[in-house]
Amino acid sequence: MSMIPDSIEIAGESLQSRLFVGTGKFSSGEILQETVRNCQSELVTVAMKRANPKGLEDSILDFLTDKNLRILPNTSGVRDAKEAIFVAQMARDALETNWLKLEIHPDPKYLMPDPVETLLATEELAKLGFIILPYCHADPVLCKRLEDAGASAVMPLGSPIGSNRGLESREFLKIIIEQSSLPVIVDAGIGCPSDASEAMEMGASAVLVNTALAIAKDPPTMGTAFRKAVEAGRLAYLSGIGSRFESARATSPLTGFLS
Repeated sequence: MSMIPDSIEIAGESLQSRLFVGTGKFSSGEILQETVRNCQSELVTVAMKRANPKGLEDSILDFLTDKNLRILPNTSGVRDAKEAIFVAQMARDALETNWLKLEIHPDPKYLMPDPVETLLATEELAKLGFIILPYCHADPVLCKRLEDAGASAVMPLGSPIGSNRGLESREFLKIIIEQSSLPVIVDAGIGCPSDASEAMEMGASAVLVNTALAIAKDPPTMGTAFRKAVEAGRLAYLSGIGSRFESARATSPLTGFLS
């Protein structure tokens, strides 16, 4: 069977790569640049506090110049919907994009997304014409509410942000993927390529990886590993993964030729 072209579509835009990259924690802009290149990612998320788009200081944007790369500004660091809307409008003016990764986590210790403020901000930002990708808990009810509020995708966490603990929320992610009519991008907690592959095998539309890349001993090579894992997981999902059984089943059952 020949494979048909397979891309992810968000708000009418098609992306061939299902591996999105976060840009925090890298030891240098050059390593970030090479890692993104090895990932073959077409979308990277950048915190507005690190972008410095006016060129007043060194900017992370100086290392993200590939013409095929979409910059997704995020609101990391804001504490409520009001602050998120302000940062979103600043990002749209500075970076000339209405795409936004919405992050609201007021607790600096656990960095858990605030579901109430995230929903409020999504409702208001949708009215202002933003393409909103909200980072949220792996809560199926919340994800449906965000969809109804005007989100263009949902980004439920696999486990706490930066923890590298993998898909601790897998059972809820399965429900979200099953009932969502939007792309589901698993964000936060993915710690190794096998985690990314598992998310794709479950039917996730994409994954976003940051810490696991940035703190690896060799981030660019880890980028290659994640790219291949995402591709493998997606191919496995498309090809139809076989059922699991409680007991052993012979792969070569005995037939009448022995009798």
